Amino acid sequence: MSKLHVLVFQRLVLLFYFVTATLYCSAEIDRRNRICLVGGDMGSVDDGSVGVADGVGSLIDGFKMLDADFWSEDKMVEIVKGAAEFNIPIIRANRELVASANGGLSYPSSLVFHPEWVPEKVEFSGRSFAYPTFSAQRPENEEDIAFMSVLELGQLIKTGKISSLELTRIFLQRLKRYDPVLEAVVTVTEELAWKQAKEVDDLFSQGVYLGPLHGIPYGLKDIVSVPGYPTTWGSGSFKDQVLDDEAWVYKRLKSAGAVLVAKLATGSLAYDDIWFGGRTRNPWNVEEFTTGSSAGPAACISAGMVAFAIGSETCGSITYPASRCGVTALRPSFGAVGRTGVMSISESLDKLGPFCRTAADCAMILNIIKGKDPDDLSSRDMPFDDPFSLDLTKVTVGYLDDAEMEVVKVLASMGVNAIPFELNYTVKSVQGILNFTMDVEMLAHFDEWQRSGLDDEYEAQDQWPVELRRARVIPAVDYLQAQRARGKLIREVQQSITVDAFIGNATDWEKVCLGNLVGMPVVVIPTGFAELDDKPSGNSIEKRAITTGIYAPHGRDHIALGLAMAYQSATDHHKQRPPMEDILVHRRSD
Repeated sequence: MSKLHVLVFQRLVLLFYFVTATLYCSAEIDRRNRICLVGGDMGSVDDGSVGVADGVGSLIDGFKMLDADFWSEDKMVEIVKGAAEFNIPIIRANRELVASANGGLSYPSSLVFHPEWVPEKVEFSGRSFAYPTFSAQRPENEEDIAFMSVLELGQLIKTGKISSLELTRIFLQRLKRYDPVLEAVVTVTEELAWKQAKEVDDLFSQGVYLGPLHGIPYGLKDIVSVPGYPTTWGSGSFKDQVLDDEAWVYKRLKSAGAVLVAKLATGSLAYDDIWFGGRTRNPWNVEEFTTGSSAGPAACISAGMVAFAIGSETCGSITYPASRCGVTALRPSFGAVGRTGVMSISESLDKLGPFCRTAADCAMILNIIKGKDPDDLSSRDMPFDDPFSLDLTKVTVGYLDDAEMEVVKVLASMGVNAIPFELNYTVKSVQGILNFTMDVEMLAHFDEWQRSGLDDEYEAQDQWPVELRRARVIPAVDYLQAQRARGKLIREVQQSITVDAFIGNATDWEKVCLGNLVGMPVVVIPTGFAELDDKPSGNSIEKRAITTGIYAPHGRDHIALGLAMAYQSATDHHKQRPPMEDILVHRRSD
């Protein structure tokens, strides 16, 4: 069963009464007097008595909004008085103590969510994997270099066929050339990139090689803090924000020798693909948008603008843009990657994961960034077996009704035992549980943002502003009931998964909500590209990506990754490229 955030719980228990006292308790008393329950202060009529009776109608309306109108009128009045005397001072004291800053970067909850799929003790031992090696032939065409996998680029650097400074130049040029069309980049970190590239080249010249990420240019979703550069969270309200914190994931990548070339677009406050600089487009069809808040990472990988990128998911922000843009991405098991220095939506849902050209790259990067972050209480040193040595003949894979059958057939031909499969569970409110969890926890991190009216400046008024206003009146008891239902869902899903992994649609909303609630990993892989059904006459450059998801139980990321690698070893869908130069010409002619 999940453990809950103590501050969210404490404040929401009191919030039930605070809302009834502040929002719905003003009423006219005869023609001269009013009772005013604003901020918990009760006005008095001329004779000094408290005029509550005529405000009861509004009280009842308030309690109805919370599905709590089962008390008598006298008890409702008693609750309001108690809230004014006891609850509201505590609420305000807690808010002043821990909720005066937005983003959830400080004061993490001491009650922590762990899916606990494997309650028995598992011994963890970190180890290096034998990554596959590739021919160290440097392509003549720089575009071919830009679309090489990270492991291939690493081989070029390791054998001295290319330098990090050369790679950095290639990717910086592509970022500047294609971003005006895609609106996928918030900040090009050019000065830092040149500095880091020179440092790792100098190390290499001294005989020091840091591993497969040595000298590799990459991008971070702009909710990840990097000192000296804006961390905007995609929001106009925070576009000038510079945080001194070095995010944990950035530290891990920097120590591995990776070179940061850009902070990439995130939907405003990590919601969808609209941000203060525009709306991020899909390189395969620039007339449509990426969907999902890891918009910049997906678009930049698809267009060959970075070698890899780090995105995040609370609910769909990796799976949706990866599917739309036709790239490989991993939403890892909850708790696998530390989140210190990253804007928080939901401490019990947020995950960081890589966007790459290949599943092998995703596996290698996860092996580098995973592990216990001492300041993220939800992160864990969970076991990560070698996905590169997975014995396919010992793996049973289920396939759902919406699975891409080509993937099933390819894996079966390689020795995998593929069988029909259904996920069975009795919890009917999966999507509602997700919304309650995400919205309440998000509001705890952006309480001051809402109270100060910054939500009126938000880029898409039908998104966070509406959801978080609703969240303000979710009773604490019902938030807790949602978490109890979540625990039941985890147990039922664990019992239902009788296979090692299963294949299904990566963007089916029920599965997206379920997978995030139970902390399940999924690898998104492209399985083809189709012509558009409504393609404009004479226009042949746009295509629609076809993708699927390979899911595994919590903590079994290596199985999903190993299966994805096997599929990609037999196909070339992941090697397809959008015609970026044709797109530029086409856009300029419009």
